[in-house]
Amino acid sequence: MAISSPSRKPLPIEVRGSARQPLGMSTAQFLRDYWQKHPLLVRNAFPDFVPPIAPEDLAGLACEEGALSRLIRHDEKRDRWQVKTGPLAEADFATTGDANWTLLVQDVDKWDADVAALLEPFSFLPSWRVDDIMVSYAEPGGGVGAHVDQYDVFLLQGLGQRHWAISTDPDAPKDFRLDVELKQLAHFEPTHEWLLEPGDMLYLPPGVPHDGVAFGAACMTFSIGMRAPSQAELIGDLADYLAERLPEEARYTDPDLAAARNAGEIDRSALERLRSALPFATAYNDATLLDWFGQFITRYRLAQNPAPADRPTTPAALDKLLASGSVFLRHPWSRMAWARTRAGCTLFANGHAYPASAGLAQLLCAEREFVLEGALDATERSLLIALLDDGHLVPRKPRRR
Repeated sequence: MAISSPSRKPLPIEVRGSARQPLGMSTAQFLRDYWQKHPLLVRNAFPDFVPPIAPEDLAGLACEEGALSRLIRHDEKRDRWQVKTGPLAEADFATTGDANWTLLVQDVDKWDADVAALLEPFSFLPSWRVDDIMVSYAEPGGGVGAHVDQYDVFLLQGLGQRHWAISTDPDAPKDFRLDVELKQLAHFEPTHEWLLEPGDMLYLPPGVPHDGVAFGAACMTFSIGMRAPSQAELIGDLADYLAERLPEEARYTDPDLAAARNAGEIDRSALERLRSALPFATAYNDATLLDWFGQFITRYRLAQNPAPADRPTTPAALDKLLASGSVFLRHPWSRMAWARTRAGCTLFANGHAYPASAGLAQLLCAEREFVLEGALDATERSLLIALLDDGHLVPRKPRRR
């Protein structure tokens, strides 16, 4: 007989904090249940909170040469946003008005010791994970629009009130508006909304859509943000680190090389040699490794690229070339290779990848000039047009017999 365990109650999204527990719970419980998992609103996280910096001092800091600042204005009627990056000048604030604008200053903890002291309650986190304290001052209606951060952030309300709306819908769209300099969400449907008072704090893990707007009067918010390098940044820096330390004589080798069966093919044996030659290649599947290596090896030590065609090749123009028996010449500066994939085949030319058929890809790599006979499928036709347009193939009139 099966015994069903009682279902666990859902975690509360709102708790009350205190001077002893700014998170409204122990740090161990917070890290276990909320950190990088669920948003949390802590009411009264910092009782009787007094902002450690005044708005006028923040504005003064925004005018400093080395400070990172942005002044963001919103035209509500036309839904237009204007962003000016610092250093700002006093004249920039003279025309802002009394609504719908915000000032953001990053790394304020590096400039002000009192602001830096706000990091002490977050010492349960590794210090290398903490990025900075960004301070935002906003007049009523001021904000930056609905957006998503890719890092953890604690949003501590310091002055006035701010209306926060978030979405915990895992299927919420996260595409961006194309008409705004800021990375604003094109669609935002909140699932939770609150009005935060001084001392209240909202924690958001990465990827949670949110929007904060000053309510009623001027407000100031302290954002304690975390460092979260992307995989691309980690891999890129690691690759640079290793490249600086690997000896010049450590190279791709193939002492077990067998005669090539198909001209230009990057085969499985080559792929296995790559895995041995690269320190972290084993972490990537065949498709990723092949796509990278095909593009890399066809642009490696390439001095020049062929010039693109003067005009695009139309399907009708291609038909005319094929029907006339034209000779296709592979440009001398074109370096090509190809590989079989699950989808079929990819041709690589000077660092670019093109869908191809194995037969045509092999022909392009094997012959410097050729004539095509017989019917071509849609992939082959598209490939020829792309290579003609990019200058990799140059048509010549058919030879006289």
